[in-house]
Order: sequence, then structure tokens, then C-alpha cells
Amino acid sequence: MKFVPCVLFLLFITIPSSVIASTIVEGGAQSTATSTMFDVNAAERFANLALACVHKEYPNKISHSLLSDADVAPPRKLTPAFYGCYDWHSSVHGHWLLARLVRTFPNAPFAPPARDALRQSLTADNLAQETTYLRAEGRASFERPYGLAWLLQLAAELREWSDNDVQAREMAANLHPAEQAALERLKMWLPKLSHPVRIGEHAQSAFALGLMLDYARTAGDRQFAELIESKAKQFYLADKNCPLDYEPSGEDFLSPCIGEADLMRRVLPSDDFGRWLEAFLPQISRAKASRTKTSHDETSHEKNGAWLEPVVSPDPSDPKLAHLDGLNLSRAWMLEGIAAGLPKGDKRRAAIMAAAEEHRRAGLAAVTGAHYEGGHWLGSFAVYLVTQRGVNKGGEK
Repeated sequence: MKFVPCVLFLLFITIPSSVIASTIVEGGAQSTATSTMFDVNAAERFANLALACVHKEYPNKISHSLLSDADVAPPRKLTPAFYGCYDWHSSVHGHWLLARLVRTFPNAPFAPPARDALRQSLTADNLAQETTYLRAEGRASFERPYGLAWLLQLAAELREWSDNDVQAREMAANLHPAEQAALERLKMWLPKLSHPVRIGEHAQSAFALGLMLDYARTAGDRQFAELIESKAKQFYLADKNCPLDYEPSGEDFLSPCIGEADLMRRVLPSDDFGRWLEAFLPQISRAKASRTKTSHDETSHEKNGAWLEPVVSPDPSDPKLAHLDGLNLSRAWMLEGIAAGLPKGDKRRAAIMAAAEEHRRAGLAAVTGAHYEGGHWLGSFAVYLVTQRGVNKGGEK
């Protein structure tokens, strides 16, 4: 019996690859019909994961530099908007999850408590203290780049939502000072970053640059976008033969190779990206897709062969080993983005979308909330995937 909830969960949240592929083939951008592709019951499961943690202060893994005894304080005093969900960055993207889902399902049963949670956190006073914290001496590298990139994603979500929602407009205004503080930190750091950070955890530069570029384009910050595009080309344009066989490392939740390709499809025109990808990941062209039938719904999907297989966490209750569940989710959305960035009719799309679907299924099956070590953050990764946030924003060159 213990497997039944997982099976039901998958019935709600698995979107057939044919649906996603047709969306990508027709334009490479997110359709406005996202809510018809993503069931409200699945959205409620993800919303409940965030609602259970955004104001849950402990356990808490704090990343805090102290300059004196005066800096000793509980998380709710140090960062009163983003003190829950175990760590600062998870709290930030937990709030992003709630905003994203309320925008997608404004009349869902979870929408009122989600709005209340956002209203409680994103006050002017709370975010003034967050801004003070970010700008304090000795915190130049605080949550850089991962957490700051997610803060910009939250700002972008609220900005888009504020076009037709008064509460979102107020929260976006409240967040603006912290948004500007994050931008100042990143604009000061990026020109000095001499080499990319090629790991599968928070410090990875490719993933953060992708989030930041999507934000810059949403915000109309052309100067910031040009800086990011320039650094992406400096770091990655000449790369070839990424050693995908070396992945994953045991605690990855991001793929260095796939994450880099997902960034470059945002930067390069479609034809140029196709040529770059052939040199960077030639193993995709060698993959042989085969047609199979699923047992539960008879829906056809592509089997990707062996070029990129999903992974299994050996212990989802371990906060580091649980990262591998997130790796399946991030690979899935990155692969969908890569497919969207290729020219129409590119033969590699079948193998890429096959791998995306296999990772989607494996990743979503792990988002159960059974262990707080994964439950406090995997919901955000799942929502980023199923609402195709990166495919939509990342496709706008």
C-alpha cells in the first residue's frame, strides 16, 4: 500500500512528452494553456509543501557571517522574510513557488492561504531588513549566485503578476530594494569572475546565469542582459566534448553539461546553437530513440537509449544525497529548454525529449514530502519544470 500515493501523484502531474514536444515544435515558448496541462490537484500538493515550510523556522541551516556579538540572532530576526524552508535560498524559491502557482491557478483552494503566506512574508518592513542584511559588511558573497538568482526570479514573477493583481503589485514594490541590492552584488561580481564554476551544486555559474538572464529580459534590463550574454560566451562558447559520462557527482542537483547547454540556447541564435551543441554534446546525435508504449495510459513516448539515464537517490532522508532527486527534475527542464532552442526539424529533438520525459517521471515521483530534507525544496524544482518557466522566458532572445 505504501506505493499507492506515489502512483496517484504521477497520474496528476505527468504531462505526456507529445504535449510538451508539440508546444516546443510550434514555437519554443510556453503556451497560455499551462493550467490545462497541469492539474490543480498536483499544484495543491506542491503548494502545500511550500506552505508547510515558508514560516517553519527550524531546522535551519544558516549561512551567516558574524562581525560582532550583535550579529547573533535567530533566523526570523536576521532575515524576517526568508527564514523558513531550512535555508535562505529555499525560502526564496518557496515564495516563488507560491506566487507562480497562484498566478497559474488563481481560483484554486490553495490560493487564499498562499496569498496570506506571501502577504505575511513580503511586507515593506521585512524586506527592508532583508535589504539591510544583504548590504551589510562582510556579506558580499552571501547566497551568490544561486540564492540571489532565485531572488531575481521571484522579482520577475511578481512583476509579471502585478500587471493584473493589486497584491502582487504591492509585494513587487516591497521587494524592489532587495532586488536592487541583489543586482548590485551580481553586477559587481560578474565582471570580476574570471572562470566558470563547473559543479553540480549551488555555486554552478551556468544555472545562475540562465536565471539571471531570464530576469534581465523580463525586467528590460538590457545592460545586465548584455553582461550575462558576454560572460556566457567568454566562459562557454569554445567548449567541446563535455564529459557527460563523468556525471553525476554523488551530491549533484544540477548537471554541469546540461546546465551549460541550457544557458547557451538562451544566448545563441537557433542555428548557431545547433552547431555549438553538436560540438559540445556529440553523444546526442549518436543516441538511437525507439518507440515504446507506456503500460498505464497507452501513450507513446520516446525511449532515449543510454545517452542520459535518470538517477536514484540512495537515501532521500539525507540532505545531501537527496540532491539527486532534484537532479532528475532540473535535467528534465533543461533538456526541454535545449530542445526548444534547436532549429525546427532538428533530428536530435527526439532523443532529447525522450531523455526529458524519463527524467520528468523519475523526478516527479520523488516529490512526496516524506522527508523534509527534500520536501523543503523539491516542490520548487517540480513547479519550475511543469509550468515550463525556463522554456518560456529562456526562449526570448
